[in-house]
Amino acid sequence: MIGLALGLAIAMLRTVLDNRIHTLHDIETLTDRPVLGGIAFDPDAAKRPLIVHADPRSPRAESFRSLRTNLQFLDLDSGPRIFVVSSAGPGEGKSTTTANLAIALAETGARVALIDGDLRLPRVADYLAIEGGVGLTDVLIGRVDVADALQKWGTTDLYVLPSGQIPPNPSELLGSAAMDQVLASLGEYFDYVLIDAPPLLLVTDAAVVGSKTRGVIIAAASGKTKKQELSGALRALETAGVQMLGIVVTMLPTKGPDSYGYGAYTYGATHDLDGDAVTGSRAAKSRKKAPRAKKRSTARS
Repeated sequence: MIGLALGLAIAMLRTVLDNRIHTLHDIETLTDRPVLGGIAFDPDAAKRPLIVHADPRSPRAESFRSLRTNLQFLDLDSGPRIFVVSSAGPGEGKSTTTANLAIALAETGARVALIDGDLRLPRVADYLAIEGGVGLTDVLIGRVDVADALQKWGTTDLYVLPSGQIPPNPSELLGSAAMDQVLASLGEYFDYVLIDAPPLLLVTDAAVVGSKTRGVIIAAASGKTKKQELSGALRALETAGVQMLGIVVTMLPTKGPDSYGYGAYTYGATHDLDGDAVTGSRAAKSRKKAPRAKKRSTARS
């Protein structure tokens, strides 16, 4: 009995002292901004980061389509739909979230531009298996035109602008008038422009570029992101006067009391993962004329 009581006491103490985010409810206690989506943990995420492309009928891929649907409802004002995706700290899934969301949006027929705005530790080119030597930094310093730096990816209307060479002054480049011109040009031709930006608590880049867009979407990892870190990221955006549009909770557990279920995706199921089934849906959207882009695309198998 003493051992049982001691075990219960230790379990309760760990629960009380644990200040990490585990469930969607934890997010709701920190902010009134909406939770745009929940992405389940995938132990093979490093091997297949582009799950929407690699396994389009999986429950995890469907969760990105759910995120896509919620993003489409963020029609706050008229104007270009340009969004920044960031996180409080590193390793929370912001880059994979941005890339998969871009692919999911392009599936609907929308013209999508994916920009690697992380000029310190770029990941987008590696995930999409494209050449990233020429990109955003080259455009911002006037070395190449934005239309020449864009690369068409896959069979949909998804265009990628890699980061290019890592510069010594990322924040200054992202806050420059040249960046304004790039966003204005892309916003004119594309239905959606997604920017993968560095973590908010480490550098100011995300807040700088976020002030030029509709707002910032924050990726927070379940079981990793601490509540005070997420609160700090929210304060950083508020201090900079940048709108925080919502939060995407990544790495949610699929089993246990904090598990994230896929019960809403079981109708007409064609794929099963851990006993849960899912089906995907696509919608058609109108097309616009896009700037010329070099077709150097490859698709990760």
